[in-house]
Amino acid sequence: MNKKTISIILLTAFLITTTLSLTNSFLEDNATSKNQTGTLIINNKTVHYEKTGKCVDVIDGNTIQVYGVGKVQLNQIGSPKPEAKQFVKDNCLGKTVYLDIDDKQPEDRYGRIVAIVYTDTIDVNKELLDNGFANVSYFTPSEFKKGEV
Repeated sequence: MNKKTISIILLTAFLITTTLSLTNSFLEDNATSKNQTGTLIINNKTVHYEKTGKCVDVIDGNTIQVYGVGKVQLNQIGSPKPEAKQFVKDNCLGKTVYLDIDDKQPEDRYGRIVAIVYTDTIDVNKELLDNGFANVSYFTPSEFKKGEV
């Protein structure tokens, strides 16, 4: 190999490493986030949220990964059917989601944030239940009443 080929290989390796490092730093879950409270109007109903972020992964029909927040368990969503995951992907993945975090039980036993998840247009938890993609799973204590997501 000549010097030019070696230089190109080293430069390519450097650029790949730099790109991967930057990408990883942007996708860290423990990024600090400021107070993001606000309100939305969805289906003529005013809803409040405490955090917002981009949904970067759909783990299953009731768990998503939100940039800057971490894993989020959809409040009261249990036994999701296979089509629930696709529904959540279609409505959340790559989009900004708004989280109404359960004030009485902000995390589950696995360390996931427990919340009602909204997009700009829908209440994801409610739509999963209304469309029969999941059953109500209720744990106390909770700020939300059973079945009222």
